Amino acid sequence: MISAVLWDFGGVILTSPFEAFARYEQELGLPPDFIRRVNATNPHENAWARLERGELDRAGFAEAFEAEARSLGGRLSGDRVLDLLAGDVRPEMVTALERCRAAGLRTACLTNNIVGGDNGSSARVEQVAGIMRLFDVVVESSVVGVRKPEPEFYEIACRLLDVTPEQCVFLDDLGINLKPARAMGMTTIKVDQPGPALAELEQIVGLALT
Repeated sequence: MISAVLWDFGGVILTSPFEAFARYEQELGLPPDFIRRVNATNPHENAWARLERGELDRAGFAEAFEAEARSLGGRLSGDRVLDLLAGDVRPEMVTALERCRAAGLRTACLTNNIVGGDNGSSARVEQVAGIMRLFDVVVESSVVGVRKPEPEFYEIACRLLDVTPEQCVFLDDLGINLKPARAMGMTTIKVDQPGPALAELEQIVGLALT
C-alpha cells in the first residue's frame, strides 16, 4: 500500500537543465553531452558530487569542475554551468503534488542541491519556497551530507516520513537515482515529460492528479 510520494525537484517539479547544457555546449563548440560526461567521470568524488554534499563552495566547485573539463579536452565556465541549473516550474507537477497531499499521502522532496543554489529574482525564490512548503519533508544533499544515489539518502527520507521503502513511490528523471530506491523496495517512476509520468503515478496511487 503506497502511503508516501517522493519527488525529485530539478527535472521533475522543474524542467531539466540538460537542454540549457546542450545550448551552452553548442555555443562553445563542445561535443554533445560533454557536461554530463564530466559529471559522470568519477561520479562519487568529482567536483559535482563534492558540491552537492556541501564539501565545496561555488568558487571551489568552479575551479575543480573546470579542471575536470580540461582533463577531458574541453574549456568552460563552472560558474556558468551552475547558472544553467535553474529550470522552469512545471505547474502540472505542482498540481499533482497538491492533490497527493490533499488525499493524505505523505510527501517528500529528495534533491541533490547546492548551498545558495537558486540565485533568481525574489519572485522566483518565493515561488520555489512556496512549492517546498507543500512537502512534509525536504531532504537536501547539501544539508545532510549525502546525495542520490547513495542509499543513506533514501533511508533518511524514510525515517523522516516514518514509512518503509515499500510504502513509497519515487519520481526522478535519472535512472541512476532510481536504481537504489528500487533495490530498497520503492516503486519508481522515471520522469521525462510530465504527462506519461503522472499517468503512471495515477495508476499507482489510485488518484486523479491532472
